[in-house]
Amino acid sequence: MTAEPNPAATGPILAAAGESAYAAATSSYNLAVEIRPQFAATATTVAEVQAILREAAAQNLSVRVHATGHASGSALPYGADDVLIRVRMEGGVAVDPEARTAVIPAGTPWGEVLAASAPHGLVPLHGSSPTVGAVGYLLRTGLSFYGRRYGLASNSVTSITLVAADGAVVTVDHDNDRELFDALRGGGGGFGVVVSVTVSLFAIDSVFTGAAFWPAAEAPFLLQAWEEWAETAPPEASTAFRVMSLPPLPGIPPALTAGPVVCIDGAVLDGEGRSGAEIAADLLEPLRRRVEPILDTWHPGVPTDVPATHMDPPDPAPFVGDHQMLKPLGAAGRQALLSIAGTAAGAHLTIVELRQLGGALAAPDPRGGVVNSLSGTYGAVSVGILAGPDAAEGVEAELAALRAALEPWDTGRTAPSFVDRFDGPQRSFDDSVAEQVEAVRRRVDPQGRFGRDASYAVPAGSRG
Repeated sequence: MTAEPNPAATGPILAAAGESAYAAATSSYNLAVEIRPQFAATATTVAEVQAILREAAAQNLSVRVHATGHASGSALPYGADDVLIRVRMEGGVAVDPEARTAVIPAGTPWGEVLAASAPHGLVPLHGSSPTVGAVGYLLRTGLSFYGRRYGLASNSVTSITLVAADGAVVTVDHDNDRELFDALRGGGGGFGVVVSVTVSLFAIDSVFTGAAFWPAAEAPFLLQAWEEWAETAPPEASTAFRVMSLPPLPGIPPALTAGPVVCIDGAVLDGEGRSGAEIAADLLEPLRRRVEPILDTWHPGVPTDVPATHMDPPDPAPFVGDHQMLKPLGAAGRQALLSIAGTAAGAHLTIVELRQLGGALAAPDPRGGVVNSLSGTYGAVSVGILAGPDAAEGVEAELAALRAALEPWDTGRTAPSFVDRFDGPQRSFDDSVAEQVEAVRRRVDPQGRFGRDASYAVPAGSRG
């Protein structure tokens, strides 16, 4: 572990509720999550982070950290003794084309990272949305559409720089404080304020990507066909099966908002002797012959097309979600899922998704963090948008019903990047690893300044 001296800094003044700086720092992608710490501030430099930490120590405040707020639902509820640091570090993404690496300042969304790397023919293991903060996604292990070929995104991290509780600037990697480096990658946070991450980039210049939509009445056939194909699909293909009940929002084609639809989307790289288009055709062509899609955007493209594939909403909205890691479903599991998923008009769940796992995602990486692989076959994600004051009850009821219906296929584990509720099951590693992670927390933060910032995959009773 290497450390740099703590320079003097004045930094931003902590803002309280009612001030514009407080509102800016506490904004969240999920409008259903209330973020009401005692104080908040946005930090754009290391010196500002250090100044906030000094003030927090002087007032005996717990320190919380976020960036874009996409995972705000997984955080411990905020209290009167918390100060929230919103990180949006200045400097921009620095790409080294020869080393095939990029240094990403905390708070940078994936769209900016991809824009910096793509002109060099290089791509990070980015997420499905261009607005998600890259560093938070990486620390939560990250599931990329390239993941089945290259593994968890956190395994591509080569170094992490953070400001520790005492204000020291620390850079960790495979050779410097490996225990902290591993704990940061999937351990659940609460170690300090990460200010930048260095990642490996991959030479990808073309990809076959897109989404096809069918009427929800075809869901049984489509789900069976997709699951049977996924059992032997090559690792170059990463796809998702989704049942969607989309509201009439700007940018969504009207044909997709007239009623529930089924979507199969993803990205497919060229494989050995076969193009991405040819690999994708094994899945898509039989489906197209059976039923013509309502809308079909699959096409030969470039990496900058991929963040638009999943159609994640760019603007904040109120929603509630749940996540399970599932075993292969088979006929009974498919029926259980579709008995609850929104295949009929009036459904409360906006999206029920199965993300294809396996491939390199299932292969433990000896240079990875405490979560370096995923053993499930599918990552199930269900989301309900709270469109009105009475929507929460119906959404929660359907989320609970879906979880119960899928219980026989639940592995009991979760993918950190898919967890978005603090009160739901969260288990990404076993108890022995959890104890090791907690020991690292105690070592780097003996006063427990960041203890309430540990948001998932932590030992029972340790969340404060």
